[in-house]
Amino acid sequence: MSVELLLLIFFLFLVIVFSTVWTTNLGAPWVPTSMKDVHKMLKLAAVGPNDIVYDLGCGDGRILVIAARYYGAKAVGIEIDPLRYIWCQLLITALGLRGRVKIIYGNFFQKDLSEATLITCYLLQETNDKLVKKFKRELQPGIKIVSNNFKFSGLKIVYWEDNTRFYLVPPSQSSESVN
Repeated sequence: MSVELLLLIFFLFLVIVFSTVWTTNLGAPWVPTSMKDVHKMLKLAAVGPNDIVYDLGCGDGRILVIAARYYGAKAVGIEIDPLRYIWCQLLITALGLRGRVKIIYGNFFQKDLSEATLITCYLLQETNDKLVKKFKRELQPGIKIVSNNFKFSGLKIVYWEDNTRFYLVPPSQSSESVN
C-alpha cells in the first residue's frame, strides 16, 4: 500500500472521529434509527401529506426520505455534521426528492422551527431538556413531537410504547411529566 493511500485512510479516519466527537458535544452522536422504528415513529404521529416533518439532527436522512416517499409529507432536516449534510444532499438529489425534502446545515438551536407540524429527534436527554424552552417559544399549540428513546422533561407524555420507547409530546399540554 502506498504512503499516499495510508495518509488518505488516516485522514478519513480522523475526520470521522472528529465528526462523531464534535456532534456528540452539540446534541448527540449519530446513532441511526432502524427503518422499522422510523416507520413506527411516523405512524405514531399519523404523518400525512399535509405535514411538514422536521428532523433535528437528521443524520443520514432516513426519516426525511421515508416521510416524503411513503407518507407524502414535506420534510426538513437540520444537520450540523458536514459529512452527513453532504450525504443527505446527495441522497435526496439521487432519489428525486428535492421538491419534498430540504436539508439545512447548522445547529437546530439556532434555526426557526415554527413551520413544523411534526418534530422528530433521537437526541440525548440533556439536549431534549434544552429544547423544551425553544419548543414552547417557537411551536404552535398542538404540534407533535416524537422522540426516539429520550423524553422531554417538563412536557407531558401523551403516548408511548414501552418496547420502543417513543414519546409523542405536544408542547401545548401541561408541564407535568409522565414517567
